[in-house]
Amino acid sequence: MNTKVGVDYIESDVLQQKNIRLGILRLDKLHPLVSGNKWYKLKDNISKALAVGKKGLLTFGGAYSNHLLATAAAAQAFGLGSKAIVRGFHAQENLSPTLMKCASLGMELQFVSREEYDKKNDENYLHHLHHTNPNYFIIPEGGDNQDGINGAAAIAGLLPQNLDTVALAVGTGTTFCGIRNGLPEEVNMLGFPAMKGGEYLATPIEQNTNCKNWKLKSDYHFGGFAKHKPALIDFINNFYHQHKIPLDFVYTAKMMFGIFDLISKDELPNGIHLVCIHTGGLQGNDSIKHLLLY
Repeated sequence: MNTKVGVDYIESDVLQQKNIRLGILRLDKLHPLVSGNKWYKLKDNISKALAVGKKGLLTFGGAYSNHLLATAAAAQAFGLGSKAIVRGFHAQENLSPTLMKCASLGMELQFVSREEYDKKNDENYLHHLHHTNPNYFIIPEGGDNQDGINGAAAIAGLLPQNLDTVALAVGTGTTFCGIRNGLPEEVNMLGFPAMKGGEYLATPIEQNTNCKNWKLKSDYHFGGFAKHKPALIDFINNFYHQHKIPLDFVYTAKMMFGIFDLISKDELPNGIHLVCIHTGGLQGNDSIKHLLLY
């Protein structure tokens, strides 16, 4: 892992006009595959798996899941096997670049119906998986458990001290909860759900955070999870041209688009010190590489 990950500050006319200091915590530089926030959500789970003598990791995800790829790579690095319960039989018919990489790392892919996948948190279903995979340590989708939250709290320690606001794209809410718990209470936190109808994430976040100083901005999903529109692609290309920082279209690009939109609408205070967290997942751009101009 790259332990020298830091904050890159960017400049633009609108930032200068509004005296906003905007940095990006480059967790995408942490590791080529176990990038961004994924390692932090996995590390405590892997420690437990090794401590109890498990031989592999079993987890859940969709065709474009960064979590699956990170789990496959981390498992291989620690000498563990890996299995994935993959959402939807359609994902088997035309393997995504992400799933192809998972398979190349030795991950066994088990495709199930959406109905079965929706049982991923059901106690009886998990008991069945434990029974049929006794040597595997089961990690929830996205690393969404207390170990994942505790691990993600360490990300707060990578942020500058004199912050006003931290921004983060949100999938399961695990990383958001961890960072919120690791930050001083006076620091604001903004979350940008990557899926349509992301307001539902407010409930698990409320249940797993010790501070109310946060908000979700759910208008920047661009059609839904892993969906995109021309405006988002244009933003990714222009952002790279101006700042030489690649953004993934599933998470971080939506957050950054939202940040600049809020700034343009004067919904963020002038003069603030804001840091956005780049959660990696750049391999997800393989599916849109024909649209990228770099």
